[in-house]
Order: sequence, then C-alpha cells, then structure tokens
Amino acid sequence: MRIGIDYTAGARQGGGIGRYTRELVRAFLGLGGLHDYTIFAAIGGLQSGDWRLETQNLQSLVPGLRFRTLPLSDDWLHRLWQRLRLPLPVELITGPLDVFYSPDFVLPPTLRATRTLLTVHDLSFLHYPDAYVPSLRRYLERAVPRSVARADRLLADSKATRADLIAYYGAAPDKIDVLYCGVDPRFGPDSNPGERVRLQDRYGIDDRPYVLTVGTLQPRKNFARLIEAFVSLAADVQLLIAGGRGWLCEDILAKAAEHRDRVRLLGFVDDADLPALYRNAELFSLPSLYEGFGLPVLEAMACGTPVVCSGVSSLPEVAGDAASMIDPFDVDGLAAAIARVLQEAAVRRNMAARGLEQAKRFTWEQVAQQLLRVLDSLHA
Repeated sequence: MRIGIDYTAGARQGGGIGRYTRELVRAFLGLGGLHDYTIFAAIGGLQSGDWRLETQNLQSLVPGLRFRTLPLSDDWLHRLWQRLRLPLPVELITGPLDVFYSPDFVLPPTLRATRTLLTVHDLSFLHYPDAYVPSLRRYLERAVPRSVARADRLLADSKATRADLIAYYGAAPDKIDVLYCGVDPRFGPDSNPGERVRLQDRYGIDDRPYVLTVGTLQPRKNFARLIEAFVSLAADVQLLIAGGRGWLCEDILAKAAEHRDRVRLLGFVDDADLPALYRNAELFSLPSLYEGFGLPVLEAMACGTPVVCSGVSSLPEVAGDAASMIDPFDVDGLAAAIARVLQEAAVRRNMAARGLEQAKRFTWEQVAQQLLRVLDSLHA
C-alpha cells in the first residue's frame, strides 16, 4: 500500500498538533517498513538544518522513506487549497497514492482513486467561538466540515469529539474511529540527577514549590481563571505556565503581570525539558474549557504528578478516576481543589499512584497499531 502522510504540523508546530503528529508518525513508522510511505510537508521558511535533522530521525525508522515538500508556508498552502480551493491534487507532489492521511483537521485536494483519512482533534471553535480570532474561526467553520464530508474515514481523539462530529456535522457513526493519544516512555516518575537545578538555570525558576500548567496561551485554556484561583492561595507556592503565545491572550498576560512574584510565564518549553518540569511539580492543573484529548494531563500522570483538571469534554475519558475534577468556571472550586492537593500529602500520594496506573493504558505503540489497522481497512 502506498501511504502519504501530511507532516506539515509535525515540521512546523512545536506543541499541540505538532507534537501529536511527531509522536504518532514516529510510532507508526517504528512498526517497520510494512508499506510504501511518502512524507509530505510544506517547509517554506523553516530552518534547513531543523528539517534535515527531522528527516534523518524519521529515516532512521524506515530507511528509504520518501519526502516530498513544497517551499511554501502552511499559511500559504491553506490559502491555496482551503480558501481559494485550487484543485491541484497532492499527488502532483507525492506521486501516486493509495491512501492519504492528514492528522490536522483538513484534507488537501486528492485524486478520486486515493482514499483519505482525516483526524479531527476537537470542535471547540463551535463550542466556544468567542475563544477564537474571527478570521481563524471562519476558516475552520468552512474548511473543517468540507474535509469531514470528503474523508473516507475519520479519526477522533476522544469519544467526546466523535459525538461532536456526529451531532454538528452529521458524520456517519460507522465512519469514525476513536484514536486516543499515547504517552512517550520518556515521561516517567524517575528523576535524573540535577534536573531541578537545570530547570532553575534554564527557565529562571526559584526554589519554591510550583504548580504547573502546559498549553498555548489562548482563552480556551482558561489560564486567566487559573491565575485568579491560584493567587488566592498561600504565597509560598508559585504557578508556572509553559506555552507559547497564541491568540486573544491579553487577559492572561495582564493577570500574570499583576502577580509576577507568584506567576511565571515560561514561554514555549523544549520537549526534552517537559518530563522534568512535570516531575518536579507539586501538582499539574488544566482547567480548560474544552479539550479534544488533553495530552498534558496524561503526561503529568505518567510522571507521577497529581492532576487537577476540568471535568468536561474529553478530560474524564483521559483522566479516569485519577484526577481531581472541577467546573472550569468555578474559580473558588478550582482554588479549593488545588489547596487540598497541596496541603494533604496522603491525597497527593494516592492521586499520583492512580495517575501512574491510568497513564499505562495509553501508549503510542498501541495507537500506531490501531492506525495501521484503519489504513489497512481503507485499502482493503
């Protein structure tokens, strides 16, 4: 089978869907050269050395892996294929394919004979439209349903997203598979010598215990309410927010600036530093308004860190009974949940143990095997 994979998000985005794409594709290729693979990416504006290193990493998994690229940015590619809807099939770049897989919400034009597989991570832009820049929301509202209708098969990150695809877009239930995320083995509870000191040196973290959250700065992550809840607690703990600036984040920046002695914005954190950052936290909190999956919750659990998160959308599926769940709009309830975990050592130990067991249920190898079965069924 000739499989094409859109790796643009993996090449261009540090977190979020970029991390999802990298982890999934690496695990998938790690199953071995079972088929004929072509990696497609729009690499305009990328550092040539970074892309060369990425291709070498992927080729180490499948020698002879083919790469086909366009010297365009992802923004320009979306303008041409999704906004202007130029009918130039991706096979002009990749060559003939049996199946094309896009892990990032939309499909490019393809030839009629090519079967298509699409991952839709969430429909938060429909649940919380005000949490998006109007131009981005309009783009998603137009491009995503077209791609959903075109796709031969759909993957959803969770049962919550699957239900949304059926309810909002009328997608056929038997067309949608739930494909959960996995946790990379580097996320584990065993610390490395001196890692806390290295974190302090690299990110300017002081000696105080800290609560951690991870995610792009944008309204859906609910970081402004998290800051409000956190600063009502005792001052001997700091809040670290790891994530690059997204959109409509002025409220978050303002609240963090008001409490800069308690709240630190770390910016984008390198993947290699994330396990240590999770491990050394007193607890991890994700009070998000909506998540398609919520991978940081799982990564924190895998590192033995207690989790306080919202009990909405996909998060109950991911966290099971291992997290303390709150109403994301209830600032007092969020503060109380954080305080209880910080103050009660027995609660922390119990949550950490349950979180470790919950995280074991999600591995990228299992996810890759399921993806292979879906692709095989498409080609059958």
